[in-house]
Amino acid sequence: MSDARVIDWIGREETQQGRVDPALAAMLAATLPGRMLPPAPGAVVPPLWHWIGFPPTTPTEDLGPEGHPKLGGFMPPVRLPRRMWASGDLTFHRPLHVGERLTRHARIADVAEKAGAAGPMVFVTVAYDIAGEDGLAIEERQNIVYLEMPESFRPPKPVPVPPAPLAERIVDVDAPLLFRFSAVTFNAHRIHYDHAYAREVEKYPDLVVHGPLQAMLLAGLAADHRGTPPARFAYRGVHPMFNGAPLRVLVAEDAGAAMTLCTAKGEETQGMQANATWEDRT
Repeated sequence: MSDARVIDWIGREETQQGRVDPALAAMLAATLPGRMLPPAPGAVVPPLWHWIGFPPTTPTEDLGPEGHPKLGGFMPPVRLPRRMWASGDLTFHRPLHVGERLTRHARIADVAEKAGAAGPMVFVTVAYDIAGEDGLAIEERQNIVYLEMPESFRPPKPVPVPPAPLAERIVDVDAPLLFRFSAVTFNAHRIHYDHAYAREVEKYPDLVVHGPLQAMLLAGLAADHRGTPPARFAYRGVHPMFNGAPLRVLVAEDAGAAMTLCTAKGEETQGMQANATWEDRT
């Protein structure tokens, strides 16, 4: 891998027009647990639902073997085959609305190569500014990590689960849920719906629960528990979660302006950690 080539992608930009279409919002509401009513046209977009507003439009023939767009376009040509959505953070300035015209400006903010226990890793940070018809609404950063393909599944060290959560939701994870979330976000990564690929190529024991799905569930619980959406939300994956096991969505602590949350598999390990904060905007 040429360091110069991937580093040269820092600063690359692209702009996309989009909107949270009412039909897609209804599909996402039907996909997420809880029998929620679909938001009507003009309704405030729930936290993180703007992700369905900008579906990738890469032609199928331009996808890589794992289902993501081939690298070397907007994303740098990293020569490591395994891709993971590692973490992200968002600052919310004003609400977006279903059906509203949106503009998303993306920029490669950083490309960094690191050495980990499993070998070389490349972290790509993408910064997004999402604007609605009234101006800037969301500032977002996503951190994507690329790794070597493992010879076998080597899970990270388990992270203890909070023993006495303040709030909890149980999500029954199954293949239809994972397929529907892939469909409504137009995510073709095969680890979420292709069992043979997930096991034989990426060496996971089963289909993988999407990081964005977990983040969306956590942000939704934070907003419901506090009664208002957070002003800032940050999340980080610490252990993969898999098909077939109930997913616990937990509020671990809620103190003042800050709340800590996580997803978990039983009492075994956390899957994703999150922090939500609120501000006095008066």
